[in-house]
Amino acid sequence: MAKLKKNLGLMDVYAISTGAMFSSGFFLLPGLAAAQTGSSVVLAYFLAGLMIIPAMLSQAELATAMPRAGGSYFFVDRAMGPLFGMIGGLGTWVALVLKSAFALIGMGAYLVIFFDLPIIPVAVVLTLAFGVLNLVGAKESSRLQRVLVAVLVVILGFFVIQGFAATLDSPRGWASWGDDYTFARNGLEGIIATVGMVFVSYAGLTKVASVAEEVEKPDRNIPLGMFLSLATATFIYCAGVYVMTVVLDPSEFYKDLTPVATAADAFMTWLPGSTGVVLMVIAAIAAFASTGNAGVMSASRYPFAMARDRLLPDRFGEISAKGIPVLAVLATTAAMIVCLIAFDVSAVAKLASAFQLVLFALISAAVIVMRESRLEFYQPGFRSPLYPWMQIAGIVIPIWLIWEMGWLAVGFSLGVVAVGVVAFHFYARKRVHRRGAIRHVFERMGRSRHEELHHELRRVVSDKGLRDDDEFDELFDNALELRLQGPITLDEMMARASDILADELDLDPNDLVHCFMEESRLGMMPIEDNGAVPHHLYHGLEEPQVMVVHVDGGVPLHLDEATAHVVHDAPISNFIFLLSPDEDAARHYRYVAEIASRLDRIPEPQSQPDAEHSLLLALSVNPPNRAVS
Repeated sequence: MAKLKKNLGLMDVYAISTGAMFSSGFFLLPGLAAAQTGSSVVLAYFLAGLMIIPAMLSQAELATAMPRAGGSYFFVDRAMGPLFGMIGGLGTWVALVLKSAFALIGMGAYLVIFFDLPIIPVAVVLTLAFGVLNLVGAKESSRLQRVLVAVLVVILGFFVIQGFAATLDSPRGWASWGDDYTFARNGLEGIIATVGMVFVSYAGLTKVASVAEEVEKPDRNIPLGMFLSLATATFIYCAGVYVMTVVLDPSEFYKDLTPVATAADAFMTWLPGSTGVVLMVIAAIAAFASTGNAGVMSASRYPFAMARDRLLPDRFGEISAKGIPVLAVLATTAAMIVCLIAFDVSAVAKLASAFQLVLFALISAAVIVMRESRLEFYQPGFRSPLYPWMQIAGIVIPIWLIWEMGWLAVGFSLGVVAVGVVAFHFYARKRVHRRGAIRHVFERMGRSRHEELHHELRRVVSDKGLRDDDEFDELFDNALELRLQGPITLDEMMARASDILADELDLDPNDLVHCFMEESRLGMMPIEDNGAVPHHLYHGLEEPQVMVVHVDGGVPLHLDEATAHVVHDAPISNFIFLLSPDEDAARHYRYVAEIASRLDRIPEPQSQPDAEHSLLLALSVNPPNRAVS
């Protein structure tokens, strides 16, 4: 399977998330939103920021458990199955394409302040430029993203500071918040409707999950970058919109499509000429450009991920020598250009926001499914607090907001679902045999499970790699070695190994062998051509213990086909037993995945007389020296 390079750090995660949020939500929408509810528009922005938290927490958990390209698509697919994956993947790609195209059109509203330019041709040229940049490489694209976001945050920070200073001298000031008419001009219903309108201003926060496969140290960088991004966006939204409500006349503010520039012109009079307006135009261009660039980068990862899963033609899953999904980037760029030329993007993009809300609900549901599936290799580096209530809120809030958006938004969302169902039925259904984690929930209720997902999650854990504080190589400093002569059965081999481990660790040998055999029969023992990894989490153990067993002639594995994932054709000669304390399950499964990964990378089966020595050199820098018989 083609893998993308891990080139993105914490600042890249922050830049992608932050840049994806600041566009129309701040530079176009505040006046229109205030027309619905008055100066309580600030409260609406704050409540919308709170309401995105369940989706953000769920997305962060899934992204650290399964850092794969495609983000939301991948999570929904692996949780619910490929039908939901097709719906979520196509729908999110369409939504991102439309909203990214809309962001580039939004630049025109600010550019025409100084330049007489045709909006659509400029947007097409910008789309081509961002497409080319993304073909050069994710790192280069993210560097531009960081520059754009840095410029944006600095200028908006300056806007807020100067704006607050100006509010102290404003005749309206805080007093306007005590006026029932200007604070909530349409009552509670107006505030609620406005929350629904501005909620999508925060939707870009979760875009970074689509490039999670390219993030270094995802367990730390993804949740931290998203938290920092949300804090930045919420503060600037609320503070900036408050400044606008105070310094601008309500009748003008309610119909202003460039309220940031108008507000700057009103209170930055101490700057020479129209410098204040110029700064806000620069900020707006940086905001819309960063949204467009992040949109091309994140949207292109959806067809790439879906092609790897055979939901789309395989060519979309190919990557260049630089690790770029070329055809996926080209298709995304072309789709944006078609939308710019053929559609009223401003109208359709608002409907696309409704499907993003559908996806937020699916993401929260996916967390519930993954946790209740009890898959041992579902090991997120970040776990959402207040489970499952946070996820229930994450399902209810988007459904409620879609309802508030009206029947047209509901109809658009249902239409996207219908297209996904048709595409899956006529194209992908016969190409995929994958099932979601929900099968494992059914298994707990006496129905079926799908073992392939268990092993895919093990590969994901392996790809994430060890953490800095994991003492993996030290495992083998005190490892035990055992050589046995075949023929011998799996039960006999495990009994011999368990006797020695039990004696070393002062444990019950009968209990220990039962634990190892049960894990193996349930298909929980990773098996590679060069070896297998029996493992168990044991209560009361103080430190992990490794034992390497080499069996001359190998051990035939005839496990129960009804439960185990494989009946291995060739005998297995090497077994790496791992026993860990049960209070540190996450580290245990990282070790299991790393051992299995290193076994898989050994070029030739270890069958020579000194096989265990070669094997241990492949597994650890320092081979063990404690042989037992």
